[in-house]
Amino acid sequence: MRLDVAAAAGGAGARPAGQAPLPGSSAEGAEAGEQNKPWRKLKDMVHWSPCVVSFRKRCPWVQLAGHAGNFKAGDFGRVLKKFCPSEQQCLERLVQDVLQPYVPAYHGLVEQDGETYIQMEDLLAGFDAPSIMDCKMGVRTYLEEELEKAREQPCPRRDMYEKMVAVDPAAPTPEEHAQCGVLKPRYMQWRETLSSTTTLGFRIEGIRKADGTCNTSFKTTRQPEEVVQAAWDFVDGDRSVLVSYLGRLNEVRLALEQSEFFKAHEVVGSSLLFVHDRTGLARVWMIDFGKTVPLPAQRTLTHRLPWVEGNHEDGYLWGLDNLITILENMLKE
Repeated sequence: MRLDVAAAAGGAGARPAGQAPLPGSSAEGAEAGEQNKPWRKLKDMVHWSPCVVSFRKRCPWVQLAGHAGNFKAGDFGRVLKKFCPSEQQCLERLVQDVLQPYVPAYHGLVEQDGETYIQMEDLLAGFDAPSIMDCKMGVRTYLEEELEKAREQPCPRRDMYEKMVAVDPAAPTPEEHAQCGVLKPRYMQWRETLSSTTTLGFRIEGIRKADGTCNTSFKTTRQPEEVVQAAWDFVDGDRSVLVSYLGRLNEVRLALEQSEFFKAHEVVGSSLLFVHDRTGLARVWMIDFGKTVPLPAQRTLTHRLPWVEGNHEDGYLWGLDNLITILENMLKE
């Protein structure tokens, strides 16, 4: 089984005949970045195509992204993703950073059929029938500049109103109900309050287990108890897998606190990808840097302070602290 993911990547994975496809999702965001959004709406977008890896073993992979065609099979077990300038720049910089072991390897750019693609590492190599979980990190999934741009041209959006009503018919104001539309900044900020993004600094996007079961119903998962229940289900109650994940998360946190790249970038919409299999092998990687942007010169972030518009804090480390604490408490129980 294979899942290829890169800095702002989605995922890919093989399955036996008749098995349900792998999931992937991401928060909905600004339209300008839609085609680069990974792991969006796992249940809505599953695309299979053949891939021949270097040892000639035929292996199918699944595209898990908001738009069909963003990914295609590469050579030697790699996956190609449509070019995103910010993602490619982050991948290049991360090669020389202490975070390098915790992000998918970058193999440069290639041209195919008139399109430019980023080559990404196969993260599922070595796993046997893996289970996969995507956790979106941070207290928001939109950049500050997205809010600013949306305010420059205020226009009630019917599509966003319909999405809001579908989740909570009481969420729109009387005025929004009357015009059957909501402004984009209002929608983006409301959306984050539904899940543990605002309460814990991370949220579960989706889970796909080795038996083929898929769960993407975490939009309103807010409380630690709900996260605990989902995590135990993900690892099938296997404490040894949980111990492995906790160790890896502590390594990631230490690297983040030492990383020059991390200090100097606003990291929004990035995920932690959890992968384990029946052999007990378990790993975590940082993925999805399509909305990771450099800060002005000489400016740095703590990634733990509360976000106030203008300070660019993203809450990534605050969310990771909370996630680690939850796993630690699970093991104590």
